Amino acid sequence: MPGGDAREAAKTVTGSLERLPYLPELPARGPGADMIGRTAGLLVEVYAHVEPSGWRISDRPGRDTRRARSWLGEDLDALEEFTQGYEGALKVSAVGPWTLAAALELRNGEAALSDPGACRDLTASLAEGLRGHLADVRRRVPGARIVLQLDEPSLTAVLRGSVKTASGYRTHRAVDRAVVEGALRDIIGAAGAAGTGAASGAQEGGTPVVVHSCAPDVPFALLRRAGAAGIACDFSLITERDDEAIGEAVEGGTTLFAGVVPGTDGPLSDPAGSVMGVRTLWRRLGLNPGTLSESVVITPACGLAGASPDYARKVLAHCVRAAGSLADNPE
Repeated sequence: MPGGDAREAAKTVTGSLERLPYLPELPARGPGADMIGRTAGLLVEVYAHVEPSGWRISDRPGRDTRRARSWLGEDLDALEEFTQGYEGALKVSAVGPWTLAAALELRNGEAALSDPGACRDLTASLAEGLRGHLADVRRRVPGARIVLQLDEPSLTAVLRGSVKTASGYRTHRAVDRAVVEGALRDIIGAAGAAGTGAASGAQEGGTPVVVHSCAPDVPFALLRRAGAAGIACDFSLITERDDEAIGEAVEGGTTLFAGVVPGTDGPLSDPAGSVMGVRTLWRRLGLNPGTLSESVVITPACGLAGASPDYARKVLAHCVRAAGSLADNPE
């Protein structure tokens, strides 16, 4: 979300979205509120600080780690205030293991992606950190059914071997798809385990995980095998090459989070027009239109941090109306 006021962001989100509110991120506040810094603050026994080139792994927690944790606490306080008595789905987000490995630098300045051992350590640390984070959200909003979103905008680049080295002249080699899938499965499994047991109340079924990528060529099949309950994408980047993978995912019970509304300021079409492409996809795949409202969530194409506050509010309301149009007129 745009801006730096946690209470205003939480008020906007919870007021606009009755069925799937979320914990806002406010990167305009600076390092530590950005998606990488925010997730780095969740890590257990792995710390990071800001260098001119980006976030770098540290030996101990410092000012940047403390700032990231403080801002997250402020955001959680605001969310708790505006979700008193709330019962229903509630989404929280964190950066996934592969985008984190592509963004966090080792002490030599190269991405953690360059070191398989560092990637394994990051995955384990992230899994442990997410368990604690999800437990904290449940304590604050006990009636909520938590949905975890893993943001993986670099996932396609990791699989293709197109993440640049520190020099910018070379790229890191592609990571084996089985290794990528295994790390995601570990994180998804940790999130699910975090929501089970008698102490979890409304979370006895575990925590469903949605993987979000706003890059082209989202690896739908890989994400399904890793256990993702939902896959979020920029719908404008979907091509007919993705049809088979999307069809198999939807028929297998995976929810499609269709990013059909632009995330930056501009004219909005009518709600029915925004979801026309989703209806067209369903017809092309030969799927039952009656399943649209159960299988699709309408979202912005990506985050709203680059939008004006007024446009961000309009987009959230527009997504609700567009989803209503899809449910009322699936044909």
